[in-house]
Amino acid sequence: MAIFKTFYYPYYLMSSEKIDNEEILRLQTLKSYDILDTPKDGAFDRLTRIASQFLNVPIAIISLVDEDRIWFKSIYGANITEIERAPGLCASAILVDGFYTVEHASVDPRTLTNPLIASEMGLEFYAAFPLKTSTGYNLGTFCILDKQPRHLEFFEIAFLKDLRDIVMDFMELKLQARTLVNSFEIEIN
Repeated sequence: MAIFKTFYYPYYLMSSEKIDNEEILRLQTLKSYDILDTPKDGAFDRLTRIASQFLNVPIAIISLVDEDRIWFKSIYGANITEIERAPGLCASAILVDGFYTVEHASVDPRTLTNPLIASEMGLEFYAAFPLKTSTGYNLGTFCILDKQPRHLEFFEIAFLKDLRDIVMDFMELKLQARTLVNSFEIEIN
C-alpha cells in the first residue's frame, strides 16, 4: 500500500525544520527518477504539443523543480531549457496537491512582482497540475501559459489533469523498469 503525503497543511504554519525535511525528501525522490538533464523525449514532447493545440495556449511545459532551478523536460512554444527556481510559478504550484491557476497574473497578488509577469515576457495566465509520485511527492508540473488572461472550463482542467497523469505513468514505468534492471544485474553478479 502506497503512503500518500499531502500538502494540505499550509506551509506558512509549518516549522522551517519540517519544510526543510520535506524538501530534502522531495528532492531525493526527484533524483531517484534520474530524469533531470536527460535528452528530449518524443512522448513528452507530443504531450506538450497536444496540450498547446487542444487548449489553445502558446506554451505548454513539463517541468521538474530542482534545488535551485526549474528544468523543462519538455517545452512547446518557447526555446528555454530552465529558469531559476525563485521566480518560477512551478515552484509555487508544487506546494498544492491539485489544480493551481493564475487567471490574470498582472492583477493577482501572488504574482505581481514575479519577473515572468512584470517583464517583457508578460505572462498573464498559468495553469498546472503537480507531477505527483506514487509516494506523494510533487516533483514538478504539467503546465500551460498564455500572455492573455483566461479561464479554463471544467473539461479543459480535466484534460490537463489527464495529460499530467500520462506523464506520471511514463515516469513511474521508467523508474520501475530501471529498478528491475538494476535488481536483475545485482542477481547476476
